[in-house]
Amino acid sequence: MKAMLCKEFGPIERLVLEDVPSPVAGKGQIVISVQAAGVNFPDALLVQGKYQLRPPLPFAPGNEFAGLVKEVGEGVAHLRPGDAVIGLAAHGGYAQEALVDSAAVFPLPAGTDPVVAAASLTVYGTALHALKDRAQIKAGETLLVLGAAGGVGLAAVEIGKLLGARVIAAASSDQKLDVCRSRGADSVINYAREDLKERVRALTDGRGADVVCDPVGGDYTEPALRSVAWNGRFLVVGFAAGEIPRIALNLPLLKGYAVVGVFCSEFSRREPARYRENIDQLLDWVATGKLTPLIGGRYPLARAVDALRALLRREVTGKVVLLP
Repeated sequence: MKAMLCKEFGPIERLVLEDVPSPVAGKGQIVISVQAAGVNFPDALLVQGKYQLRPPLPFAPGNEFAGLVKEVGEGVAHLRPGDAVIGLAAHGGYAQEALVDSAAVFPLPAGTDPVVAAASLTVYGTALHALKDRAQIKAGETLLVLGAAGGVGLAAVEIGKLLGARVIAAASSDQKLDVCRSRGADSVINYAREDLKERVRALTDGRGADVVCDPVGGDYTEPALRSVAWNGRFLVVGFAAGEIPRIALNLPLLKGYAVVGVFCSEFSRREPARYRENIDQLLDWVATGKLTPLIGGRYPLARAVDALRALLRREVTGKVVLLP
């Protein structure tokens, strides 16, 4: 089978497509014939050696992948060859076949498009964990989303609306904001040409946002921190802009708000039952049409570098998938 391999940590351009032996399912494992793999920002960090994990070399990046069960290992009774599933792993998805622990595999509702499935779990799982578990957002509260046209950002816009929030979407172009409106955003801010803090103040009658979801970091974190309402929650989700901001701790002190970290993969490891509840909820929303991930790009496996490059340059609206 073919896999896109990282053979040395460094620029994403060093990824190479090679023929490798098919994986074999061990005890408690399954092999998935991959039909679609999600492309996520942590994949690029992993390849560059900048992520929390450093897998043994060589490895294929890719932490979410949908397809059909090819083989089940000893002790796996709830899955059979031919079942449509989505799997999650630290890496391995950028390949025609992927090995995964059976506990991290979720059956897909009948008729679910594997491309849609592969675009769902990481970004929507992160957004749901952020808003439901970490922020405990309530219906009627105001949610400000930075980088709102990206994968996690757009997922936060949609899930925020499903949870009853009033959503303000902030992004860097009018075109991206049009997409946010089409996905339910109540108000929008173009922070490339508008003052983020002043626009949030105007849109909230001076009160600020109850919850801020920040998957971007960089220059817009500080004005967003200054836009949190009394008793609000600022969600630290990621740093797609590349810069990890320094926080002036007097800001949460003066407004009595909380700065809350969101690390969904660690949540899934430490609290697997609660994580599975979230995934079951997401797959139900997808199956019933309440959530329809926006696919911003489809690439063959051989063009995985192009897919990652588009993601890193923030040229993508929605989610990118590979089609092995």
